Amino acid sequence: MKKKKFTALDLTMGSLFVALTAVGANITSIAPFMVIGGVPITLQTFIAILAGIVLGSRLGAFSMFVYMVLGLAGAPIFAQFKGGAGVMLSPTFGFIVSFILLAYVAGKMVEAKRSFPMYVSAALVGMVINYIVGTNWMYAAYLFWFEAPEGLTYQMVWAWMAVPLPKDIILSVLAGYLGYRLETGALAHTKFRKQQQAV
Repeated sequence: MKKKKFTALDLTMGSLFVALTAVGANITSIAPFMVIGGVPITLQTFIAILAGIVLGSRLGAFSMFVYMVLGLAGAPIFAQFKGGAGVMLSPTFGFIVSFILLAYVAGKMVEAKRSFPMYVSAALVGMVINYIVGTNWMYAAYLFWFEAPEGLTYQMVWAWMAVPLPKDIILSVLAGYLGYRLETGALAHTKFRKQQQAV
């Protein structure tokens, strides 16, 4: 089946999520109270999951791709207002790459079945993808091209992820809930949703 081209409305919605991801990356600059125990509560993964389950697999993944490309082109939209191609060498760049894949997979899951359990499941699967891609990229970066901390091991890198894990589980469940509420509420009878269902 021929895939439909993105409409002006699709691109507007996608642009909104690109902007939201940029804000989510630097939310602690706007709301310093979101740094708890020295750990910043960024909302990038939360927004990326929402992009997939609200925009759908194709548009959600495309919006995250645009976010990544804009940041690599120099727009200061990554965490700590960073931008530029040099970010690719950062140990945390894998988390940004994962946004594209997780948005696509989460979107595919809810396209298959638009139920509340599926929305939450899709959000949690998206979080797992984020962790797998991001953490393995981090380990590879320290192993091959970035100066590694003393005594670095694969287990140590995963142990670091235990700190944000509770926060990310809560935010992922919240993303699933919010996505479902939007699906059954504000977006249910909009032109955007009708366009998606017509594909």
